[in-house]
Amino acid sequence: MDADLSHHPKFIHEFIERQKETKCDIVTGTRYRGNGGVYGWTFMRKLTSRVANHIADLLLNPCVSDLTGSFRLYKKEILKYLIGLSKARGYVFQMEVIVRARYSGCKIEEVPITFVDLSLIHICRCRRLLTCRSRWSP
Repeated sequence: MDADLSHHPKFIHEFIERQKETKCDIVTGTRYRGNGGVYGWTFMRKLTSRVANHIADLLLNPCVSDLTGSFRLYKKEILKYLIGLSKARGYVFQMEVIVRARYSGCKIEEVPITFVDLSLIHICRCRRLLTCRSRWSP
């Protein structure tokens, strides 16, 4: 889960319920199934994400629709195991962990989520603040 709240905490309950219902090892949020979505991204950013997920799906066969997402719920023992196997650094870690989980026989479930790029909102707020200050500054 991103610390800037671009992944809304309201989905956590759904993740927990899905894990309880299915007894899965990992629940991952998906922007690309059901009512999932992305807000605040340009067309090119959305296209890049879709293409990256499609290529990764073809090459790695992870059996999840959103391999590059980072909003997940792991069973503690599974996460410890997967971190021990991991070689990746940076963002590719998210992809490696899911692929290793799948090939290790972990059961993975998906929950549709909405992702809001808050950097765009922050930029708009800063612009408004600067505009207001410039109007009232001598």
